[in-house]
Amino acid sequence: MRRSLLFALVVAFLVTGYTLAQSNFGHIHGIVHDAAGGVLPGVELTLSSPGAARRTTLSDGKGEFWFRDLGPGTYTVTARLAGFDSAAATAVVATGFTREVAITLNVGKVAEAITVTGATPIINAQTARYAGGLSAPKGFNTEAYDKIDDNGWFTVAQKPLSTFSTDVDTASYANVRRFLNKGTLPPKDAVRIEELLNYFSYDYPEPADGKPFAVTTAIGDCPWNAAHRLALIGLQARRIDSTSTPPRNLVFLVDVSGSMETPEKLPLVKASLAMLARNLTSRDRIALVVYAGAAGVVLPSTQGGDSMAVLEALGRLEAGGSTNGAQGMTLAYNIARKSFIAGGVNRVILATDGDFNVGVTNQGDLIRLIEQNRDTGVSLSVLGFGMGNLKDSTMEKLADRGNGNYSYIDSLTEARKVLVEEAGSTLVTVAKDVKLQVEFNPRGVAAYRLIGYENRLLQDRDFNDDKKDAGDMGAGHSVTALYEIVPAGQAVDLPGVDPLKYQQPAGLSASAGSDEAMTVKLRYKEPDGTTSSLLSVVVGNHAATSPALGFAAAVAEFGMVLRDSEFKGASSYADAEALAVRFKGDDAYGHRAEFIRLISAADSVSRLQQQSRLER
Repeated sequence: MRRSLLFALVVAFLVTGYTLAQSNFGHIHGIVHDAAGGVLPGVELTLSSPGAARRTTLSDGKGEFWFRDLGPGTYTVTARLAGFDSAAATAVVATGFTREVAITLNVGKVAEAITVTGATPIINAQTARYAGGLSAPKGFNTEAYDKIDDNGWFTVAQKPLSTFSTDVDTASYANVRRFLNKGTLPPKDAVRIEELLNYFSYDYPEPADGKPFAVTTAIGDCPWNAAHRLALIGLQARRIDSTSTPPRNLVFLVDVSGSMETPEKLPLVKASLAMLARNLTSRDRIALVVYAGAAGVVLPSTQGGDSMAVLEALGRLEAGGSTNGAQGMTLAYNIARKSFIAGGVNRVILATDGDFNVGVTNQGDLIRLIEQNRDTGVSLSVLGFGMGNLKDSTMEKLADRGNGNYSYIDSLTEARKVLVEEAGSTLVTVAKDVKLQVEFNPRGVAAYRLIGYENRLLQDRDFNDDKKDAGDMGAGHSVTALYEIVPAGQAVDLPGVDPLKYQQPAGLSASAGSDEAMTVKLRYKEPDGTTSSLLSVVVGNHAATSPALGFAAAVAEFGMVLRDSEFKGASSYADAEALAVRFKGDDAYGHRAEFIRLISAADSVSRLQQQSRLER
């Protein structure tokens, strides 16, 4: 009895002492809103007070933040977020109390547009300073895009097979939006039509036969050439709910070099990752690696449920220095392998503008580094940020070779779409090395042209080669491809080929006489598999423009006009907009309404440029 009483007294004493110790401090709790009253996640909050060290944190998914264990005194809390004017609030902290703070951020002024020409800059003193890690001078541009040559026409008699890899990237759409929102047209080579198509969902039916995805096909009228038709191929991966999501082992690799210091880069990176952090669970692991002139670990692999630790780590990030991306990748891959979750999602997520200027800078060497690591089961996804020095071509190649996605983040809204709304397709792979091969029936189709996917084309023999790498598909993701086709019996104005001297063309099979336009074949592997499975779908030769085909046609037409494609025919912004309005359909997240607005914006910018040229 005495021992129990003594124990109780000791506990009471300790608790009382702890309470007294804690009562010597106060706290600040706050919430950040926008002018419309919506909460703002990922806001950088800096706490300052005379004679005290500065502290930084980020608002969470509910817009809330904390500064704990503060001595009595007057503190200033400054809030900063890309796209908004900064704001500050003063809080007087008293011993034993929590001071509540409310901060409202107003949308800032639109930054001056940067016109991108795609030309290689002359190396001069400015370039040398910039390569050393300093910010690019205002108006100085080094953005890089690979040249795109539109796919041409093929006659079915000469080339009946068309083979390509799936592409789940969507970066081009967000990047195009960034240019148009700044009041300028994007460079032609920034417009990858397949990424515009795949930005949208098309209400394709989900698989019901145990397969990882279902195939939807349709043939309809071609809006820009009344004599032609359009053929749609749509893949819909199975969706998974949050309870079925496998545990995730994520390593964020964040570029903190000097080129990342502008508001649309590192601050937006921090805000974006803060939103994802709030959606991780105790089953997940998360680590944070940074690189500039050298690489380092800011947050070791930590339980995903500890969002406060993640937010505090993000809050400590600052930009400065040159860019040694290869060193950071090596460190990130090492951490991912040490924390590997068997049967889970193991992924490095690179957040950068793609400007590697120290260490391994050659694209080929970077790609080989990634290919060496992907076979360990750790994939690589890339999030692109910023403007003025965006290395689009580099980031696309890295994600493709890393069996991951490439997304461009131009706003918190896009970050939420990629990292929250589409977290399944962004992070969870349901099928890998997905290839498509289309065989056209010469009795129904005279010629064809694949719209987009120029950098995803495969040799016909690659279709059956399981050693040939191809695109992966994530849970809930959809892939859309369009072919423009010339019906059989119509003249095809293409250069001919001299008759063969030693061979004669083979005759048609019995299947050619059927009412089939084409057969779509797919090969794919299970996420952990090494042998592919085959799926085949026959497409009848009858035209009926479905809602999915109608909207996809509008997106393709917009892309061809924007690229000034030689194959655009009678396409126009006005026709693309009318088609998009007609087939807008369900638009739960407002993405299609935004697309219609962008068509109008592109039309206006184009007219202004034409007028300016006439006035010169």
